[in-house]
Amino acid sequence: MRAIRRLMVRTVLPEPLAALGDLVTNLRWSWHQPTQELFSAVDPGLWDEVGHDPVRLLGEVTPERLAELAADPAFLGLVRATHDDLQNYLTEARWYQDADGRAPAGIAYFSPEFGITHVLPQYSGGLGILAGDHLKAASDLGVPIIGVGLLYRHGYFVQSLSREGWQQERYPVVDPDNLPLVRLREQDSRPAQITVGMPGGRTLTAAIWLAHVGRVPLLLLDSYIEDNGPAEREVTDRLYGGSREHRLLQEMLLGVGGVRAVRAYCRITGTPAPEVFHTNEGHAGFLGLERIRELVEERGLTYEAALEFTRAGTVFTTHTPVPAGIDRFPVDLVQRYFGGDNASGGLPIEQILALGGEDYEGGDPAVFNMAVMGLRLAARANGVSTLHGEVSRGMFAGLWPSFDEREVPIGSITNGVHAPTWVAPEFLRLEEKAIAGGGWKSATTTVSDRDIWTTKRQLRERLVDGARARLRASWEGRGASEAELGWIDDALDPDILTVGFARRVPSYKRLTLMLRDPDRLKALLLHPERPVQIVIAGKAHPADDGGKRLIQEMVRFADDPEVRHRIVFLPDYGIGMAQELYPGCDVWLNNPLRPYEACGTSGMKAALNAGLNLSIRDGWWDEWFDGTNGWDIPSAEGVADPDHRDDLEATAMYELFENEVAPRFYDVDADDIPRRWVEMLRHTLTSLGPRVQATRMVREYVDQLYRPAAVSSRALNADFHGAASLADWKERVREAWPQVGVDHVESTTVDTFERGQTLRLHAFVSLGPLTPGDVDVQVVHGPVDDNDTLREPAATAMAVSEEYGDGRCRFDGEVHLDRTGAFGYTVRIVPRHELLGDGAELGLAALPG
Repeated sequence: MRAIRRLMVRTVLPEPLAALGDLVTNLRWSWHQPTQELFSAVDPGLWDEVGHDPVRLLGEVTPERLAELAADPAFLGLVRATHDDLQNYLTEARWYQDADGRAPAGIAYFSPEFGITHVLPQYSGGLGILAGDHLKAASDLGVPIIGVGLLYRHGYFVQSLSREGWQQERYPVVDPDNLPLVRLREQDSRPAQITVGMPGGRTLTAAIWLAHVGRVPLLLLDSYIEDNGPAEREVTDRLYGGSREHRLLQEMLLGVGGVRAVRAYCRITGTPAPEVFHTNEGHAGFLGLERIRELVEERGLTYEAALEFTRAGTVFTTHTPVPAGIDRFPVDLVQRYFGGDNASGGLPIEQILALGGEDYEGGDPAVFNMAVMGLRLAARANGVSTLHGEVSRGMFAGLWPSFDEREVPIGSITNGVHAPTWVAPEFLRLEEKAIAGGGWKSATTTVSDRDIWTTKRQLRERLVDGARARLRASWEGRGASEAELGWIDDALDPDILTVGFARRVPSYKRLTLMLRDPDRLKALLLHPERPVQIVIAGKAHPADDGGKRLIQEMVRFADDPEVRHRIVFLPDYGIGMAQELYPGCDVWLNNPLRPYEACGTSGMKAALNAGLNLSIRDGWWDEWFDGTNGWDIPSAEGVADPDHRDDLEATAMYELFENEVAPRFYDVDADDIPRRWVEMLRHTLTSLGPRVQATRMVREYVDQLYRPAAVSSRALNADFHGAASLADWKERVREAWPQVGVDHVESTTVDTFERGQTLRLHAFVSLGPLTPGDVDVQVVHGPVDDNDTLREPAATAMAVSEEYGDGRCRFDGEVHLDRTGAFGYTVRIVPRHELLGDGAELGLAALPG
């Protein structure tokens, strides 16, 4: 019998324990070990039973136990001390408060998913985990970020396996009243809501839930409320599900509704309005449209001036290295939802479609591209690793056809991970001890080999115990009887070299590459002296049957009685499992098709837990592998036959395990310690420890993107005169550009120079109605190939030396020749303005001929 209505009966805490309520509703507990230990002390058995969920803990603890704790002076002292520590954390000055006055007063960070804790299932994979770590690191640094996302009533999905090893999905209801969330309320206590217009006069309304991520507020929009009709309620049903139209509605709510939620939050709480808006992937790109609409309809700006002001204060981060990862909607669908009777008076549908149009060579005029719109609405953009920045410049080069690929204005900031969340407490204490003794380099001397190795063995044992429990539950769910499962008691071994492989399961991550030669893999697993065991996890998108087939292939191999004690597939990979998996693994395996891994932070988490990476040089590993902090699998990138490429790379992987990894792990001394292995662990901690931190990443966002965006935004914000002036200047330049050209270039007439000499140039140019101050005339120079194509070109500005009238001028410049070999140059003209984010911003360049 089903209930006709659900309600939540909350625990009433005795007054002496009231501070526990504050500790539960601030998600700092998810990375703060002392707070977790306090919750455990409430009822250790129940704490484990509820899966370390403090909301459920307080909901299920008995009144008698609460009364007992309320009368316990030692426990009350612990509550007070922990609560005082939280208050200090929330109020004390931190790194950002020491920054100069150019830093923005506020930043709004939009993402379709946030992986904060397993208790708040609002994430699917790396994008959400990165967003969660971004907020946590911002909190630790005191960066005034406001997070914005959606509250999905069914989250992503819970994964299980059928008897045949096929992935199955289940979508349990997520009840916000049973989560560490509070409703955002108006001053009169009414629940705050926002609305988004829809075609046909309909309205999409959303409640605003608030999660406190340390110092950072996270606003989550929820359409499942009574004010909406049945269809509108389902907009926030599940993450990455439904039709294209459904996804468009979600992204309208996230972008347009998210800006309105930020405005409501700032008004209610008195928080300074954000000066910078950060779009984490294209899903939130519609936020730029809402900001333009505000400026046109509420502040009276022209569309062009509003666009300039919006761009100046917007940062766009792309996370995908493949076009298939970008949201693209049919143009007529976007027309229906942003035009017609739902059109905004200040934002014509023609302007919107132009922002997302693929009007470049190779583009599809029938689609609206969210990443393209994100780039056009942001003055600053970045990829998430150095290699991914290069790939992104190639992917989007069509937007800047007059510029070399290397000059496409997309930079890179390599992702990082939030160490307090991902590092096992045992290792965190060892590392903190080492760092306190003299920085990361002291990890090579402060902690003994025995301490490192003993701790690693304890964590491996914890992983084995947890994996056996998960394996048993999985097999029972697949229909196995208890009599069939005795072998699980001996599955895995805490003294065997343990390899982890866990991630989403798209084809390019190649879950089954290790199965290219099953007999060779079995030989590795069953080696009589140097065995290997592998723990595997990962989810395929519900609509990806290809990914599900890969999982089934892996599960069927792992079901083989010959090897099932050495290789296991654990269903329902998520934060909770990951926090056991990273610390317990000796080697983290990653074998994507290069260069399709944008960053891949799982290996960073393994490294901080004294694990060694064995990976294709892709994403972050391409820039930070140094030859001794792990192993690189040689890539066969460029081999045309994909099967042959897989064979080559799988063979290289087997050889590394056979000849280097396993022999080093099992090479122990008289004290049973593998000294050479521990030496690599030390080097991993010292070489990667400072780099892979999310605090390093957020500092770089502040210094390289947020602060410059705030400065640019302020420069346009004096009654928006700067924005209007810049918009007028751009229009004048675009109209005049057909008259701009390089007429003639003169240089020293010899063809051979010696290194160290200087090449002097004179460029005679026509600027039409523009002035020399409107342009930058540049010598573009560098090595050339056999076709005279410039490789790795550099640009050097030339100075105006004469003005002849009628827009004709002479510019002079020189290039110092500091390298030998074939060298070439050309001259080009690009627009120049002090408020431009980049010389390539307008996509205009004039070249000779």
